Amino acid sequence: MEELILLTIVLVVIVGTVLLQIFLSKKENKSFGLILPMISVFFSIIVVLNLLSPTFAEVLVTFLLANIPTAVLMAIYYAFRSKWKKNKQIEKMNIQDLD
Repeated sequence: MEELILLTIVLVVIVGTVLLQIFLSKKENKSFGLILPMISVFFSIIVVLNLLSPTFAEVLVTFLLANIPTAVLMAIYYAFRSKWKKNKQIEKMNIQDLD
């Protein structure tokens, strides 16, 4: 029973984070969409710093694995920013056509 509750909480956090990233990536200010990836990189650095007597390989593997969420958040950011830029260009062209 406890595992189910924990799994539900983890899924809600993941879905909430993805939805928040989509929302922030759609904002006109592009800096908003970079907030969550920067937080994710910060946490991955903390994870690496918490290794006990690490070798270079351990640091590298840990850093890469800890940055998987960062890569996902950045992919969401670039997908929605490119769509936002395209829509802005179309809107600009439509305004110019009216003139």
